[in-house]
Amino acid sequence: MAILCFFISLWYASLFCQTFFQHRYAAHGAFKMSKAWERVFFILSYIAQGSSYMSPRAYAIMHRMHHAYTDTALDPHSPSFSKNIFSMMMRTRTIYTGIFKGTMKLEPRFTKNVPEWPGFDKWANSTMSRVLWAVIYVAFFVMFATNPWVYFLLPVVLGMGAFHGAIINWFAHKYGYTNYKLKNTSENLFHVDILMLGESYHNNHHKHPASLNFGVRWHELDPVYPIIRFLAWLRIIKINKPVLVYSAKP
Repeated sequence: MAILCFFISLWYASLFCQTFFQHRYAAHGAFKMSKAWERVFFILSYIAQGSSYMSPRAYAIMHRMHHAYTDTALDPHSPSFSKNIFSMMMRTRTIYTGIFKGTMKLEPRFTKNVPEWPGFDKWANSTMSRVLWAVIYVAFFVMFATNPWVYFLLPVVLGMGAFHGAIINWFAHKYGYTNYKLKNTSENLFHVDILMLGESYHNNHHKHPASLNFGVRWHELDPVYPIIRFLAWLRIIKINKPVLVYSAKP
């Protein structure tokens, strides 16, 4: 029971930080926050994502590239240009690493107004950091596992961020339904999305990238949207007028 509770808690904590901070804030600039609060969410994302932590800067740049180049050869993660989900994720990892290490040439339009904390990201993305988190996770499983079958959850825990990305970037471009006819393969994966906290409304998101609420129809519940409104009410964040922070064409 302890392992299951841990897994579910980590699933949603990691996913919330990804969709709230790295996706809606860093990539799309759907709202603003002070530098101090930005640092707080850097740290919270690191704690929640652990061994699969993603640099908000690198994530934002790569995700903007995905929107600009959706379903083309320049898309960092498109099922249309990958043989299977594993080759797609390896390509994603290669591009992410190139962005993070500065070895990949980037168009200026993708690097504007992205959150940066170089020193923190250097540690959080280091091999040492990832190994330390892996040791913590393995130790927790060893201490609390009451059934050997729960160890099948351990690989997901170790690569939680990549696992979340694979679900959306592969399956939400192959299966589901559409509310909008777009020039890409984006789909809404679930009619009611509790599992992915609204991230699976991918067709909606490609139509309105900077929208606070990923849901459009009455049944499309986005659990993160009321939290965003609550944080705005607390004045932790300030909601912007929806705008794109990059362009689809140079």
